[in-house]
Amino acid sequence: MTESYVKRLSCALLGAITDKDPEVQEQVCSALCSIGEAQPEETLRACEEHLRQQSKLAHPYRALVLRAMEMVLSRHTGKLDKDTANIVIHLASSEMTKTKELVCGWQQAASSVLVAVGRQFINRVMEELLSKFQPGVLPHCSVVQTLANLAVSNVFGMVPFLPSILSTMLPMLGMAKQDEMRVTFCSALQSFSESALEYLANLDQAPDPTVRKDTFAADIFSAYDILFNHWLQSREAKLRLAVVEALGPMSLLLPSERLEEQLPKLLPGVLALYKKHAETFYVSKSLGQILEAAVSVSSRTLEGQLDALLTALHAQICVPVESLSPLVMSNQKEVLRCFTVLARSAPGRLLAFLLPKLDTSNERLRVGTLQVLKHVINSAAAQMEAQKPFILSSMRLPLLDPNPQVKRAVVQVISAMAHHGYLEQPGGEVMVEYLVQQCALPPEQEPENLGPNSEDLMADSVRAMSIRTLYLVSTAMDRMSDVLWPYLLEFLIPVRFTRALTPLCRSLLHLAQKRQEVGADAFLIQQGAHVRLPSPYAVATRLLVVSSSPYLGGGRGVASLRLLNALHRSVHPLLGQQWETAIPLLLEYLEEYTEETLPQKEWEEKLLLFLRDTLAVVSDNLWVCQLSLEMCRQLPCYNGTPQEKHFLYKCIGTTLGVASSKDVVRKHLQELLETARYQEQADREGLACCFGICASSHLEDVLAQLEDFVRSAVFRKPIGIFNIFKDRSENEVEKVKSGLILCYGHVATQAPREGMLARVESDILPGMFRCFSTKVLGIKVETKDPALKLCLVRSSCMVSHAICSAQASSFHFSRKAELVAQMMELIRAEPVDTLRTPIRKEAMLTCAHLASLEPVLGEQAQADVIQGCLHSVMALVPEPQGEHQGCEEVLYLDTMCALKDLMTSLLQRDVTPQGLQVMVEHLSPWIKSPQGHERVQALSLSGCLLQYFRERLHVSALTPFHNLGLLVGLFSPRCADPWPAARQEAIGCVHALLSLQLCYEGFSRDYCDDSTKRLLALKDGLAHPDPAIMLHTCHIMAQVIAKRLPPDQLISLLLTMFEGLEDPDKNCSQATSAMINCLLQARGSALLEKVPELVSVLRSKLQAAPEHILPAAQHSVYLLASQHCAAVVSSLLGSPLPFDSHTCLLWRALAVEPSLATQVLRLLLERVSRDVPFKENRTFLLGSTPDRVATLLPLSATCALHEVVSAPASGPAVLELYPQLFVALLLRVSCMLGVQLPRNLEAKERRATSLPTATRSLEPCSCAVDALQAVLLRGGSEGVVQGVELEGGWELLRTSSGHEEGTTRLATAMAKCAGPRLPLVTKALICTQNSPYEIQRITSTAFLAELLSSNVVNDLMLLESLLDSLVARQKDPCTSVRRLVLRGLANLASGSPEKVRARGPQLLTAMIGGLDDGDDLHSLVALEAMAGLMRLLPLVEPRDLHPVLLHITIRVRPFFDSEKTEVRTASICLFGHLNEACHGDCEDVFLEQVVSGLVPLLLHLQDPQTPVASACKFALCMSSPNLECEELSGTFQRHLQDGRGLHYGEFLNATCKHLMLHFPDLLGRLVRDSLFYFKSGWEDIRAAAPLFTGFLVLHAESRHWSQVDLEQLLMALQLLLRDPAPLVRVKAAEALGRLVKFA
Repeated sequence: MTESYVKRLSCALLGAITDKDPEVQEQVCSALCSIGEAQPEETLRACEEHLRQQSKLAHPYRALVLRAMEMVLSRHTGKLDKDTANIVIHLASSEMTKTKELVCGWQQAASSVLVAVGRQFINRVMEELLSKFQPGVLPHCSVVQTLANLAVSNVFGMVPFLPSILSTMLPMLGMAKQDEMRVTFCSALQSFSESALEYLANLDQAPDPTVRKDTFAADIFSAYDILFNHWLQSREAKLRLAVVEALGPMSLLLPSERLEEQLPKLLPGVLALYKKHAETFYVSKSLGQILEAAVSVSSRTLEGQLDALLTALHAQICVPVESLSPLVMSNQKEVLRCFTVLARSAPGRLLAFLLPKLDTSNERLRVGTLQVLKHVINSAAAQMEAQKPFILSSMRLPLLDPNPQVKRAVVQVISAMAHHGYLEQPGGEVMVEYLVQQCALPPEQEPENLGPNSEDLMADSVRAMSIRTLYLVSTAMDRMSDVLWPYLLEFLIPVRFTRALTPLCRSLLHLAQKRQEVGADAFLIQQGAHVRLPSPYAVATRLLVVSSSPYLGGGRGVASLRLLNALHRSVHPLLGQQWETAIPLLLEYLEEYTEETLPQKEWEEKLLLFLRDTLAVVSDNLWVCQLSLEMCRQLPCYNGTPQEKHFLYKCIGTTLGVASSKDVVRKHLQELLETARYQEQADREGLACCFGICASSHLEDVLAQLEDFVRSAVFRKPIGIFNIFKDRSENEVEKVKSGLILCYGHVATQAPREGMLARVESDILPGMFRCFSTKVLGIKVETKDPALKLCLVRSSCMVSHAICSAQASSFHFSRKAELVAQMMELIRAEPVDTLRTPIRKEAMLTCAHLASLEPVLGEQAQADVIQGCLHSVMALVPEPQGEHQGCEEVLYLDTMCALKDLMTSLLQRDVTPQGLQVMVEHLSPWIKSPQGHERVQALSLSGCLLQYFRERLHVSALTPFHNLGLLVGLFSPRCADPWPAARQEAIGCVHALLSLQLCYEGFSRDYCDDSTKRLLALKDGLAHPDPAIMLHTCHIMAQVIAKRLPPDQLISLLLTMFEGLEDPDKNCSQATSAMINCLLQARGSALLEKVPELVSVLRSKLQAAPEHILPAAQHSVYLLASQHCAAVVSSLLGSPLPFDSHTCLLWRALAVEPSLATQVLRLLLERVSRDVPFKENRTFLLGSTPDRVATLLPLSATCALHEVVSAPASGPAVLELYPQLFVALLLRVSCMLGVQLPRNLEAKERRATSLPTATRSLEPCSCAVDALQAVLLRGGSEGVVQGVELEGGWELLRTSSGHEEGTTRLATAMAKCAGPRLPLVTKALICTQNSPYEIQRITSTAFLAELLSSNVVNDLMLLESLLDSLVARQKDPCTSVRRLVLRGLANLASGSPEKVRARGPQLLTAMIGGLDDGDDLHSLVALEAMAGLMRLLPLVEPRDLHPVLLHITIRVRPFFDSEKTEVRTASICLFGHLNEACHGDCEDVFLEQVVSGLVPLLLHLQDPQTPVASACKFALCMSSPNLECEELSGTFQRHLQDGRGLHYGEFLNATCKHLMLHFPDLLGRLVRDSLFYFKSGWEDIRAAAPLFTGFLVLHAESRHWSQVDLEQLLMALQLLLRDPAPLVRVKAAEALGRLVKFA
């Protein structure tokens, strides 16, 4: 083609450059670039001509064209001839300078074009630019900017021009009056200077290596003079910044003498800009370059400017930073770079300025100074070496600053110092101490926001930074070892460093290991040389105690134990072997747990065992005494950590227990008693534990010391004996008493058994009660302090448990009654509705322990104890609410366990039926309590008593269990208790009673017969909340009771259970009734005469409708119906709708006996089928659709039928009438679609459904569906119901829109799960095919059609009858029936494929008739015909298919572009199947149809509907073999896999490539077919069509181009460029870009 064609393409695209959519604009530019790739010169000329001719084109679009030109030039500059380059240069120059106003985007694009051309044609570009850069005339801003950009992009090409440019520019600087122009000149001078500097730095690569700095010096200085002396004084901030930015690189080109001359003015001038500009980055950057220039020439004048420089730079560092923007951060770096330059040239002056700033109290000044100091320490290390002492001494005040930001800065400075040897200097230890102090900061005091100029991260907090620094100094710097060791040991003991223990221990461990490796002294702690060091006893105590809370402080337990192991020789020379074995085991134990899962008590026991083993290994009384002394000294250190202090008390007790010196033991015990903080519970507990542990070895001394202390003046009103108590208030005295009472309890627990029994009544108990009560005027007064009470009961419990544990059967506890009375008094004083303290729990445990001791309590005393404890505990709610819910729940459970222990201890004294009954009688009121939790606990206690009774029962002879019936009657009604826990406990009690009966009958205690075992299996049933399940379970339980109960116990059992009928809970009374009936039925013919009377009573109460007597009323109705079936049915059908619950139950009663149920069902079927199902009423005279209202009698019969078949006993009757019931109800469902209730029933239905206990829905269709489900379930077709339910078929059956699909799913389920029922069901349905009701014909046809999809019709020999029935309905006036007939015929392909071959012509004829159905306005019949053909094609004989193949293909083709998604999908799929059927036998006439369908299929891959696109994938894959092109087939198979994402552009490109390679003659036809879709109604397809066309053109060879009507194609694409959819316009532009191939 001619050159004009490229021009036409370019013009078409350039005409679309004004599109409003940015994506279209980008694609137009891309298309122009594509054309430019092939014909760069012509494209550039076309763009140039377009811009030249379209002089009024808006500048944004002109910028787009220029940008496209710049992209073409950037790739093809080397291919341009000089003429084209001249044209482009002239255009860009003209565009750039067309207007004097600044239009950034437009002029920048033109400038970029010149810069791009300048990479290859620098001389020509410079000629053009210099023509507009004439002396004496102020140039355009863009010209100057372009020169600057050229200097950056082509350094070696531009630098030779710089002298002439500078000489021309210098006079222009004075002419520039506008700030914008001046800014441009400044930018150019900056670029020129940077370019010259780069050129000079790379002279070895430069074209002219003779160029020197002097070449530019004079001109640069002249420019500098104007910029600095004139422009820098401007009021315009932008200009000042531009000037200062240029002065930086310019200063590096100034002559040395000129720079030295200008520095006194230059530096102050630049520094002054700091006050004028918020964004100071450019000022700092330029200042850094100026300073480098000054230092490089060894300027003498710089020294005089240092003070001003330092002041200004320091102010920049100290300025508050408002944001973390890149410019702000860059400014900080540039300022610090300036400080580095100054530090290397004048370190002394710099520090003389900085260090005094550290003494200021201003936070910002101090933080900024510290930042600079850290920086210069790192960046000018050599220059700072001599200044180390001064720097260290200057840190004194910053170390005292509490400000968090100052602390962070100080830690950073110390970190820098550590890297450069500062900490080794005198005064370095102060820095180390500061680090340790910061390591001990509490985490909660870490500030959340440290300021915008700080990293707001926890990892960079002061504490975290200090920890990292300390560890780094300890581990990475060998020369620091002598400084840190043993200095760091001094920080282990002081409390203020507790939070720093973990990092301290880790650092000390590393230092100790390092010293051991180099062979240092074995004794790492040498106190003689370091008097401030802690003693080995102090270190051992401290590390052991903090290990009791191993996860605090970041895991200080592990760190402490490891350090302790490393110091073993310093603690004692004999400990090495023992600790090297024991400590690793402790560490392994910690690794197995976390802070949440560690068993604290077990861990402390392991540590105490470790301590005991250590003391045993040492076996030195003097060492042990010294260790105990140190432990006592450290007690005050743990006042703020109760847990650790408690553990330390245990350690003291353990150590004192080993000590052999009694004087030392008593002295320490006295000091502990006098110095203990009794106000703190942890102290009281710890002190008591200490005395208890110590008493295991020194009982006499401990008791003597306690007695001396108790008898002291501490409890007397006059004060004066012990100074330590002179200020104690009465409350404090009570706390002291509490602690002493606890001490006695722990002493009793830990003391040797023999010694404890000898001293319990003479010393321990008297001492406790002396502390608990005092005498005023000779009258005993007891305390009201709850804490003191709790201590008393706890200690009493410990004492009583210790006595019991001593196994002293001969011990006579004379004070037992007194102690029990004291405990009961405390129990009764507790509130019965709340549980706040464990007083009653401990008191009951004390009574439980005392119960087994001699002497025995009297009956009345025992009863008082039981009643008092039950009254105090049973009313407590088991689920407390509040913030301490977890603790209260544990306390409640412990209290209940204590009550159980007490009850079983009392029962132990009388293990007889009478004794058991006495205990249960105490619980009886609680078993019947209206409060559920009280019943549960009472039954639980009863179960424990029964279990305990059985375990201790010894039957020496066959004796009766005379109160068995009474007890069973008490527990059995509770098996239906509303509380699940109560039910479980009740059945457990019944099982225990029957097991006891077996024991009394002579069986062994472990024997359990089958009937009794069944009771345990019933627990699962009782766990279910369904009352019916509970009743059934109770019935089974009653059978077991009836079987195991002795005859003489029946009367007492019945009398007791009749009382249960009055139980306020209906479930319990109903269960009682059910169990009574079971017992009456199973036991004793003498009671049969009571049945009529019972039925009469229950029937008389039917009107009141108590639920628990309704089963008896059902039985009565059954008796009546067995004699008068028709009358009962008629009467019940007259009941008002909807049926109430009583009526429903009565209907179900009629199904008890199969023969009766059959009679009832036949009567109801007759009523359902005999009357008309609905009546039509017109609401308005002109209403087009009458309302359908259900008739009453069939509706009542349907509801009744549902109720009857819902009864399980109706199964045989349903099986007998299965076909009739199924067909009648299915057709009833279809007739009830859209049918309304009579008006008189609508209001009732609304009221009924709004009630919480609503009966079944009365909606006519739902009634029929529910009845049908019930029939299927009762007829053994559960699989049908479940299958339909899983498919959602039942809900579909209820709706007019889904009824047909629901019927289909029902038929599928019937064929799958109810095959033997089908012959009779099918026969009955075929008889309804001529029904006058259209909907019934649709339903029956849908059902029968679906049956043909199953092979079961063959097995049952139903195929022929079904086919004949369907074929007969082909001309049915109803479209839906005709459609369903086609579906049924097509279903043969699934159910009976072998029959398809035999009936092929008939089936194909029927399907083609469906395609040609003239009355099918919505193509539904045609859609069904296409779906049927797809199923039949693989099965019909080829000889039957070939005659109609072409007709089917032609008939299907118009449906490809149907508006309906389903029709498009089906037609395309069928097209694919037709292609598949012709594989290997494709005639030319059919091949023509394949080719004609190719373009629609390829384009519909972009169909907005996914099913259509998937169908196209299938059809294309099936079509490709008929095209006999392996490459094309491979492409289709590779890209069009279903379920895999399709990259449409890639696929279309490959397809077009193969089409043009193997079918080049189709080019014109394919383009014409695609042009049809340029007007498609779907946007995606309109976009796909030009894309397809473009790819065809891309791959077509030149000899076939004549097939394409290029004019028509070009016009069509130009029209698409005006399409309303942006996507279409994008693809059209892309296609236009590909048409360049025709050029």
